Amino acid sequence: MTESDDLLPGSLRRSMHLYRAMRTPQAPATLRRLVAADSAAHIAQFHSLDGQVVLDVGAISGYLAEAVRAAGARFLGVSFPGTPSAAAVTHGSGPVATPAERGEPAAPPIPDVVLGAPTALPVHSGAVDVCYSADVLQQVGDPEHMAGEMVRVTRPGGLVFLCFVPWYSRSGGLETAPWHYFGGQYAARRYERTRGSVPANRFGENLFAVSVSRMMHWAHGRGDLASVQLVPRYYPSWATWVAHVPGLRELAVRNVALVLRVR
Repeated sequence: MTESDDLLPGSLRRSMHLYRAMRTPQAPATLRRLVAADSAAHIAQFHSLDGQVVLDVGAISGYLAEAVRAAGARFLGVSFPGTPSAAAVTHGSGPVATPAERGEPAAPPIPDVVLGAPTALPVHSGAVDVCYSADVLQQVGDPEHMAGEMVRVTRPGGLVFLCFVPWYSRSGGLETAPWHYFGGQYAARRYERTRGSVPANRFGENLFAVSVSRMMHWAHGRGDLASVQLVPRYYPSWATWVAHVPGLRELAVRNVALVLRVR
């Protein structure tokens, strides 16, 4: 096995490598590039990217575009104005700030990205081969509608790869965690009281409680999906069983991927 193979999704070394990177202080751009490359590799385990059209729902930087293009795919993106980067706070880097405010270089520009709404994607039905979204679902008040839009724009036989942060996981409150266990509003008030500023992700405004069971119920209730898989986003393959235990998965999995094959 080569070092590259050892870092593929499912390997223990890859999981340790990612968690170490998330815990180690570094430029957010470095972490985002690493996670984007891992995302492309993870998608490719379910659906080849070569020659495919990949749509990033909630595109916030050019790093995923770089990764999927390197794998031979064409990239498209839909960005939502005013939505903070959940990825930044999910990985423990604190409230979201612009690259200039952080004193770091700006992320690479993203060609082929349009503005839109998560519940009304400006994309024709069946237009893409792979529809991907990371850490946006919990920022939408109607997550089933957004997920349904992702299914709509994906061709039959195509893949939907939808990652989100379960509310009852220890990261569920994003930068207000772990106080979200006492309620989203309480966690937001405590954050403001102790930090002197409002959280970028405000419960009831751009942060909502989304559970794994809720989204699995939605997926299994549809007739246009050929298969439904639930994958712990950063776990090694031998630990995927955690995602199949109701209750436990809500608490133990900080980030899940709902992998849907469109019928």
